[in-house]
Amino acid sequence: MRFGPKFSETVKGKLSLGARILQLGGVKRVFRQIFCAKEVEKLLKASQCYLSTTAGPIAGLLFISTQRVAFCSDRSIKFSSPNGELVRIHYKVSIPLKKIKRANQSKNAKKPSQKFMEIVKMDNFTSGLWGS
Repeated sequence: MRFGPKFSETVKGKLSLGARILQLGGVKRVFRQIFCAKEVEKLLKASQCYLSTTAGPIAGLLFISTQRVAFCSDRSIKFSSPNGELVRIHYKVSIPLKKIKRANQSKNAKKPSQKFMEIVKMDNFTSGLWGS
């Protein structure tokens, strides 16, 4: 498993996310800020995980609420904007529960504490997440 271009960048991302959680007063407030969640939406669970992408795994936080399953990367990623500027943003995914067809869960046979979850949306697009 690769953690990213450099292990030090992954650690720096985790530290900056941890600092952000402390600054905002907890995971629930981070969730509300990142995903503009309204008061009626309740955060049920948050945990560290990796999102599987074609470019490789992205470390971040998985949020499960009463209305969605969401992911936000630990560190920001760089991309070119339409006007050619280099922009840094956090990689975010938000899937409303009503758009989820099913979720499949499995465990790593060699490391049972490692779990993998595949979310299949109504349009048959899949997202893979894993963590401990």
